[in-house]
This record gives sequence, structure tokens and C-alpha cells, in this order.
Amino acid sequence: MDSLSELTILIAGATSAAGVATARALHGAGATVLVAGSNAARLNEHLGFAHGRYEVDLADHAAVHALAKVIELERGPLDGLIHLVGGWRGGKGLAGQSDADWDFLHRNVITTLRNTTRVFNDALLASPAGRVAIVSATAVGSPSAASANYVTAKAAAEAWMSCVAAGFNTAQSAHKANPVPQRAAAVTWVIKAFVDDATRAANPEKAYAGFTDVADLGAAAIDLFTADAAQLNGTRRSLVPSG
Repeated sequence: MDSLSELTILIAGATSAAGVATARALHGAGATVLVAGSNAARLNEHLGFAHGRYEVDLADHAAVHALAKVIELERGPLDGLIHLVGGWRGGKGLAGQSDADWDFLHRNVITTLRNTTRVFNDALLASPAGRVAIVSATAVGSPSAASANYVTAKAAAEAWMSCVAAGFNTAQSAHKANPVPQRAAAVTWVIKAFVDDATRAANPEKAYAGFTDVADLGAAAIDLFTADAAQLNGTRRSLVPSG
């Protein structure tokens, strides 16, 4: 697929620098870009170019169902979901892993992902190029006690995405009675941390070694919809720069 002009893509948690960069990249590639978040003012301020902006509590399953109905009515079937809802919480050792921080991470990282992928699953399976992607962290592979809450939430999100990928596979290329070419794919992108031009300008003395520029996430988002679903589905792809 050379152009994304026939695709409608929802970015959940789109007001971060990474979300804005991803939205701009997909918009520039011709996709119909929809963005959802908890703050309408921030959506309007940072994503005025998007084709649709929706204030919604993605941790509320009923609210996500309602959002899906609105999108179907206004924009038609959804082809892609990029889940960027998250956040960071850390502490000093295991004793510093507070319940409040865990509740925050569970709600933002896990619950919003479960809700959105369940609600939009059928639409993504029906699409000729259904895709869902999340951003995870290298910390999952090198955990520490100080990051236990965060790493556990990210690891759970990765496990959930593996289940989404398995469902896509079972419904399409591995279907026992009526296998069809794989059209839907679930992908996990892995980073150390993001950086953007504004952050570099504010801290010019910092090297940001191993950080992923938000523009690279935008490029990965375009590749997500142009690469073969069978090669993508269930993969964990590093966006950490080499060197």
C-alpha cells in the first residue's frame, strides 16, 4: 500500500510530542487521522489538523463503546489503532512502589489498552489493513526494583498485545475452516525513551543517548500500514537508534 488515503486511524492518547508527531506523519501520508484523549483543550491546541478530535475516558469501557459508535457514524469503519496512553511512575526500591502509582499505571497503560483493543477488534479484523500498535520500553528486558510498577504494567501490556496478535492470526491466516491471507497485525514498538526538538533545545547539554526521536515513531507508524501484515503480526520491534 503506497498511500494511506483510504485508511482511518485512531491515535489514543495523542497529545504528547510522540502522539502529535505520529498524527502529523499519518496525516501527511493521506490517512484520515482521528485522535482521542482526556482533555479537549489539549486535543484542540496540539492536534487542530486532525480530522476528528474526541474527548473520552479510555479507561471507561462504556465510553469507548460510545466512541466507536460515533466514529462509525462520522467516519466509517476504523482501520488502525495506535495506543499511546501511558505515563511513568517510579520509586525507591520495592518499598517505594506505591499503590497510588500502580493504580495510575494500571488504569492508563493496561485498562485503556484492554478497552480500546476489545471494542475495535472486529473493525480491525474486517479492514483490508487492520493494525494496532503500542509503545513499550527496553526496561521490560532489564527491570529494576525502582521501576517495578512501571515495568510490570508495560510487561502486561505486551502480553495483552501478544493475545491480540494470536486472535488476529486465528481469525485469518490460521483459521481452521476458512483460512485467508493475514490482513490484521498487532505490533509492539520498543524504546528507551522519547526525545523531541523542544526537549533538546531546553536541555542542550544532554546527549540523549539511545533515545528515540518522535519523528522516528511517525515513520514507524507509516511502515506499520505499508508492510505485510503476516510479517508484522505479533512482533516486538525496536525503535532504539543504533550507535
